[in-house]
Amino acid sequence: MSADPRPLTGEPLALDLLNTRWMREGAVQDLLQDDDGLAVWLAANALDGRFAADAPTLRHTLQARDALRKAVDGGETAPLDAVLDHGRIRATLTAEGPGEVPEFRDPAWGPAWLAARNYLELLATAPDRIRGCAHEACILHFFDTSRNGTRRWCSMAACGNRAKASRHYARTRES
Repeated sequence: MSADPRPLTGEPLALDLLNTRWMREGAVQDLLQDDDGLAVWLAANALDGRFAADAPTLRHTLQARDALRKAVDGGETAPLDAVLDHGRIRATLTAEGPGEVPEFRDPAWGPAWLAARNYLELLATAPDRIRGCAHEACILHFFDTSRNGTRRWCSMAACGNRAKASRHYARTRES
């Protein structure tokens, strides 16, 4: 399995799935072009031991990514609801106390459903903290965990720095 080439990782599962598409030198890159890319994404999210990196799982994961994009960027809910229809939460009681176990009609829907479910959890936690990067050439998303909730960039080192450099260049040209 190859290394994860994405510029932003470690976001909540739903946003990490969205971030399997990113821009590099003006061109869209896509980690989920094949089963190998799916294997990288599953491993990055500790799902590789639970789900196969195969064609059906890839197809369903791509459907979930598209549904998440429509929900996050446009407020369209029906496609995400269709993904959520492929699983459910079963309440359990264990020696440690109450719990929940996700169940799927078809295990190939597992990663897609978990990402869709995670989006619901983010909406319940802090919907205003789900953001797209403010840089006009960036398509990445993040969950703002900053104390004051004013994060604008997927990464200060990348997009934030490019914006600062661009502003500085514009100021020096005016002088």
